[in-house]
Amino acid sequence: MSTQQATIDDSAPRVALKQLTPAVSGAMGALHREAVAAAEAAGVEPALLELVRIRASQINGCAFCIDMHTKDTRSRGETEQRIYALNAWQETPFFSDRERAALALTEAVTLVHDGRVPDAVYRAAEQVFKEDELAAVIWAAVVINAYNRIAITTRMAAGGYQPAVAAPGG
Repeated sequence: MSTQQATIDDSAPRVALKQLTPAVSGAMGALHREAVAAAEAAGVEPALLELVRIRASQINGCAFCIDMHTKDTRSRGETEQRIYALNAWQETPFFSDRERAALALTEAVTLVHDGRVPDAVYRAAEQVFKEDELAAVIWAAVVINAYNRIAITTRMAAGGYQPAVAAPGG
């Protein structure tokens, strides 16, 4: 059976990366935290970053990350309409120019094997993002793609994640 035809066998054990390689897992977590900090320092909207994470996860078919990031973004006030329309963002009026540029760049980064990141996509992102913001969006796309590959390979189960409860007033 080819890998394209393989079906999910939930009974098959998969390696527990976090337990077996805690230093590498910790480094991945540190990379994520640094990418988030860079985005915050650049002033990139957290909601935009969640759209990036969801869209890359949709393309990659990562159920665990889709579940996590849709829950996170909903808990922060994102609308169901925009979440549901994310797969067809180009066909809807629901997304800003910045979000559209970030989503196009995310798709190009995620599908880099399909022709690299086209100049037109990159230039469009340059038009709406300052250089530090653009760097942050690229890092967000790269990090979520790495996490998607980890979750898919190790078959992390979707459904159990719950967003952190925000502190009162925060």
